[in-house]
Amino acid sequence: MTDHKYSQDVLRQRSEEGNPYVVKHSSVAGLPSQEAVVSMGMPTQDEKTLGMVVHLLAIVTGFVGVVILWILKKDDSKFIDYHARESLNFMISISIYGLALSAATIVIGFLTFGIGAVLLMPLVFVLVIGSLVLEIMACMAANRGEYHRYPFTLRLIPTAR
Repeated sequence: MTDHKYSQDVLRQRSEEGNPYVVKHSSVAGLPSQEAVVSMGMPTQDEKTLGMVVHLLAIVTGFVGVVILWILKKDDSKFIDYHARESLNFMISISIYGLALSAATIVIGFLTFGIGAVLLMPLVFVLVIGSLVLEIMACMAANRGEYHRYPFTLRLIPTAR
């Protein structure tokens, strides 16, 4: 299949050109190497679309939609399985960060008679907007057929090997 848009030569060339979405070797746990991506085969258009839907469901329905789609499709496609796990890990991480930030805001607000809470409220805004932006970036990456990794994410649901 030399005419395929994402042949092994194209992936190698992109990796050598410094494309951040193609990794020559996996130095990060859970991120598939270029060779692994090539051996898994490039995702079909349906897989790309469902990968994108996984991240959109995270925005719209939260955990519920992602878990349902993951349970239904994890055995059918490694691409969808990967993106669903990434999305779930990201949502769990954001939930933990949000709870910690809320607790800190309450405690500091109580200790400083509300002044500390007013100072910490912008961080809540940054967390919400930042997570929305990162979800949208993941949607776009999945639609391009890329294996996207969220930054600042706890890997509580490990990537299937």
